[in-house]
Order: sequence, then structure tokens, then C-alpha cells
Amino acid sequence: MKAVTDVINQIDGIVWGWGMIILLLGTHLFMTIRTGFIQRYSITKGIPLSVAKDNDGEGEVSQFGALTTALASTIGTGNIIGVGTAIALGGPGAVLWTWLTGVFGIATKYSESLIALMYRVKTEDGRMQGGAMYALERGLNLKWLGMLFAVFAGFASFGIGCATQVNAIATVAKENFNIPPIAVGIVVAVLTAIVIFGGIKAIASVCEKLVPFMAIFYVIGCIIILVMNADTLGTTIVTICKLAFSPGAAAGGLVGRGLMMAMHYGVARGLFSNESGLGSAPIAAAAAQTKNPVRQALVSSTGTFWDTVVVCLLTGLVLVSTIIRNPSINATDIDNGGVLTSKAFSQIPYIGPWILTIGIISFAYSTVLGWAYYGERCVEYFAGRKALIPYRLLYCVVAAIAPVVALDLVWTIADILNALMAIPNIIAVLLLSNKIVAETKRWINNLDEKDERPIPVIKD
Repeated sequence: MKAVTDVINQIDGIVWGWGMIILLLGTHLFMTIRTGFIQRYSITKGIPLSVAKDNDGEGEVSQFGALTTALASTIGTGNIIGVGTAIALGGPGAVLWTWLTGVFGIATKYSESLIALMYRVKTEDGRMQGGAMYALERGLNLKWLGMLFAVFAGFASFGIGCATQVNAIATVAKENFNIPPIAVGIVVAVLTAIVIFGGIKAIASVCEKLVPFMAIFYVIGCIIILVMNADTLGTTIVTICKLAFSPGAAAGGLVGRGLMMAMHYGVARGLFSNESGLGSAPIAAAAAQTKNPVRQALVSSTGTFWDTVVVCLLTGLVLVSTIIRNPSINATDIDNGGVLTSKAFSQIPYIGPWILTIGIISFAYSTVLGWAYYGERCVEYFAGRKALIPYRLLYCVVAAIAPVVALDLVWTIADILNALMAIPNIIAVLLLSNKIVAETKRWINNLDEKDERPIPVIKD
């Protein structure tokens, strides 16, 4: 078993090595240029559109419902623990690289969402289906590659979307409230079943309420800490920028690991957190009611803005300013991002640990719901609608037992599957980049006009 584990860990190191980082970051930069820096429209037009209703368009859920379902899976424990891990392993400079990954990742999130909407289909009973698998099949005639994406994403949902998240909830509940892990697993499984058996409308309905609450709650906690650390914010920003490019020591005992280390861990954590390029969020985008594909693609691209440009940045500023203000905390001696984050939130008297605890639990549970929908759509693509009930049941069983099983190997396998699903998705984005540019030019100044092209109906 140890030999198997070692091999899987080596594979994980390869697929999430520099090759994958260059592929994803390169795609971010390429699509930023090809779309004429679409980020400017994502912020100025995408954010207002995300809270607007588009009842004239075809779809199952509102634009906001599709966005919050996607955000449910992307705003997760990676925003809290992942940033801490990046700082511990790559130094404070990793925060800048995480942020830059989010800024440029907006273009890829926009592009992958756009092709998901362009090539989405409708089932005979009116359900919308879309994502990288349909873009590969209908846009490039590469159904076999779409099938691979669906298989990778479907199986990844059990690990990264379910087991590891429930395990995080159980760990926090055990440490803070002394609740038995198996009890947590059963409760989460029951709550998950109630929601996911209701389909995308039920999932979106819960996410519309949960995601804004959990994000605002956590952001307020971060702002409180930053106000407490206000006298160190200038030094914090200078330290992050300086140590993003050079090794050496800075205020508070912080140590820079150099350009390569800061870039590697900052970019890797940023990519993992916002999922730009993985092809997951476009699956939710395809279900949205929207007049034209560019309209919803802009809304979907704001997910990366909120996830990384805002939440991850706030977390990074909180952690680095805390270390500078409290030199006894040495980030280089902490190899657990969760420990570093806990020390930061403990600065808030009485309620600090509660804010962090509630944040982790809500972030993790929302990820369970978001990935359940992604997994459903992918399983239906490669196994048919008959596989939906078995998939949902198995998903809930995994949630129930996750707190009491060893997850190191599960996490690693899911990590590998995430990387593998990114490859066909990026192929779709790059090969369809000309159509992405053409569609963008067609609609970017006509977002209120309706696309009259019929959406193909497929047999269930």
C-alpha cells in the first residue's frame, strides 16, 4: 500500500507541477489578450448583471443562482487554509502571485463559461446541460475527449467536492464543540440529500442564501483584523511585493523563499481556489436564464474576482499583517495553513475562533452542494440519466463516512483528477478561442438583446 501511495503522490507532483501551472497561467494570459482584457467588463458589467433578473432567457435558474452555485464550490476551505499553506511554503510573496492568478484567471473563467453556454443543450423535460464535455462534442467534434472530462470530473466530485470537505467540517466540530465525527457525517449526509435530490433549483436556492451570508460573515471578520492591524498594513503590502520576487528576511521574522517558490505556491493555490480553467463552474453557468451567452459568461467570471481577487487577498493580508504585528509567530515554522489562520483569527477577542469555525463549516458545506451538481451533470453525460439516483445516494454515503476514514490518498487522487479534467477543458478553450472572440464582439455592447438561436433538444 505504501508503494501505491508513493506512486500516486509522484503522479500528483507531476500533474500539478510547473507544466500544469504554465498551461493554466499561460491560458489566463492568452485569453486576457484575445478578449481585449475582458476583466474590465467583468467588473463594470458582470457584477451589476449578477443581481439582475433575466426572465426573457432560457434556463433553469437565475443568473445569480448559477453564480452562487459556482461560488459555492469555489469559495471553500482553500480560501482560508490554502492561502495559509501558500504563505507557509512559498513565503508572504505567494499572496501577490495568488492575487495575480485571480486577476488574469477572470479571462479564462469567462471563456470557459461562454463556450459552455454557446454549446449547451436542453433535455426533453426542459433541463439545461452544458460544460466542457458539450463544447468538445458539439464545438470540436471531440466527444471522446468530452467523455474523459466528464469521467474525471464525476469521480473527482466524491473526493475534492465531498469527502475532504465533510472531513474538514468534522475536524472543526470535534475540536471546537467535541461533536463525534460520525455524527457530523450523518447530519451533513442528511442535509445534503435533502438539497441535492431537489436538483439544480433546490441547490441554487440554498446557495443563493448561504453563499452571500458566509462570504460577508468571513469578510467582516477579516476587516476587523485588518483594522486591528492597521498600523502594519503599509509594511504588509511592501513585504508581500518585495518577497514575491526575492529571498531574504523582512518584518516580523518573515522569510521570502524567492521568485520560484513564491510563484509556484501562490499560483498553485490560486488556481486551486478559484478553479479557473478546471471547467467546473461552466457546468452551473449553462443552467442560467440568460438572453445571450456573453451576458452570463460575464456574470460567471465575477466568481473568480470574488473568490481570489477579494477573499483570498483579504486572507493573505490578514495572515501577513498578523505575523508582522506578532513576531513570535514564525510562518516558516508552520507547515499547516490552518494553524496559521487560527492564530490570526484568535486576535479577535471571544468571537474570533467562532468566525473562523463558522466560516470553515459554511465554506465546506457549500462546496459539497456545488460539486454535487457538477458531478451529476458529468455522470449523466457518460452514464445516462439512470445513473443520477445511484450517484446521489453514493455521494451521500461518502459524506456520511468521510469523517471516519483516512483521506490522504483520497485527497491526492482527487487532486490528480482535478488536473486531468483541466486538460480537455483548456483544449476546448484554446481551440475555440476564435469563436469566443467573435461571440464577445457580437454581444459585448448588446447585452440586453436576446439570442434567437434555438437550443438543441436531446433525448434523455
